[in-house]
Amino acid sequence: MARGDEIKKERLKKIKELKENGEVVYRYFFDKKDSAIDLQNKYKKLGDGRTTKNKAKIAGRVMVVRDMGKINFISLQDSTGRIQIILQQGKTPKKFIEFFKKYVDSGDFIGVSGTIMRTKRGELSILADKIELLSKALLPLPEKWHGLKEKEERYRKRYLDLIMNPEVKEVFLKRTKIINAIREFLNERGFVEVETPILQPLYGGASAKPFITELNALKMKLYLRISNELYLKRLIVGGLEKIYEFSKDFRNEGIDSLHNPEFLQIEIYQAYADYNDMMKLCEEIYKYVAKKVLGKTVIEYQGKKINLNKWNKISMLNAIKKYAKIDTEKMSDKELVEFAVKNNIELKSKKRGLVIASIFEHFCEKHLIQPTFVYDYPLETTPLCKEKRNYKGKTKLVERFEPYIAGFEVGNAYSELNDPIIQKKLLEEQAEELRAGDEEANPYDKDFINAVEHGMPPTGGIGLGIDRMVMLLTDSPSIRDVILFPFMRKK
Repeated sequence: MARGDEIKKERLKKIKELKENGEVVYRYFFDKKDSAIDLQNKYKKLGDGRTTKNKAKIAGRVMVVRDMGKINFISLQDSTGRIQIILQQGKTPKKFIEFFKKYVDSGDFIGVSGTIMRTKRGELSILADKIELLSKALLPLPEKWHGLKEKEERYRKRYLDLIMNPEVKEVFLKRTKIINAIREFLNERGFVEVETPILQPLYGGASAKPFITELNALKMKLYLRISNELYLKRLIVGGLEKIYEFSKDFRNEGIDSLHNPEFLQIEIYQAYADYNDMMKLCEEIYKYVAKKVLGKTVIEYQGKKINLNKWNKISMLNAIKKYAKIDTEKMSDKELVEFAVKNNIELKSKKRGLVIASIFEHFCEKHLIQPTFVYDYPLETTPLCKEKRNYKGKTKLVERFEPYIAGFEVGNAYSELNDPIIQKKLLEEQAEELRAGDEEANPYDKDFINAVEHGMPPTGGIGLGIDRMVMLLTDSPSIRDVILFPFMRKK
């Protein structure tokens, strides 16, 4: 019999005995008055070897037990941290000491009341006068739960990861603070938070393959949204001038350190603004959130210092000039394709703009460590963006930018297309590409066109990846480190 099975068998025996003795093994509640962190903060000036007359009442999981004969030391963990519990002969009632030694194991939840003290070695502790078993764990806590070898298992069993690694819990507490800070920033500036459908009869707003489902009640095919863009623009048409949504999106594509099929982003739209305004907004959001959550705007990510106070700007074509050492405006479509093939760049399309975008990704992205706005993308990269004003070059460009930090893209923004005639033509072309086999092209959304035909004001829009922002602000190397339950391959 494996060691884990032996432990489970022993604990089941204890549960049976407790129930036969009339004990409640899985209690309904406990009147918890204190937390580990609050007690640590409140009594941080208590001297070594000192005992107070103050009482505490706390609950948590038993992590470690040290039996020293006449005295037992228990490391108790709640959601805020750890605190030491002491059971001492002559000071803790005998019945509680005997009960604890016989029936309580590491992993169990207990409730404790007692007196606050600090040991001679400086450990803040609660000298227990009462202990209650709140919940009996059948399985033991893992002895080792650190390092790369267990990384995948840690993702699969996040509940154990959170128990054993306090720094993991900190990441997710910061994630919540980051989201709250963004919401606070936007609300203070008059933006309204809205909600749009996750289940959509037509998908759109991004180049991605959707997940497909079905509504049985209406025998209707539906899609999990790849973006909420087209619905938010309907709201702009409807007269809401400054809006945002934290959007769970789903894209049926690859999984790697930057991609998860289910992810969180925020999309923000502002009437009477353009992509220049969105650049300012993006920069302000990053500065505000970093200052609010970390107390600083110069951060370290994977060994590199990142200064969120200073944002660079470079056009896509100039970035290619700088890093790929070619001038795309002096090259024919054929020459661009030949250059891409020569450099082993995989091309999904031979359209001029998409080839240029692929060259940029191959040569430039990895160099964009400090915060950088890469702006003015080729027209073919999006059907939802305004053409660049007053530009006469060979490559047709649109007023789009993407912010880059630490070598990867963290958002996407446009001067939004509001000309219904051009918009209709571009979406018809997308629908044709979809019929021709491009799984990332969008279907034609007649109702969206109908909305824009009723008049849409000039609008700036931006989407920011929340998971990637959390990666940056918690120095996490993978998106899986900042999603509580990342998608995992079936065992």
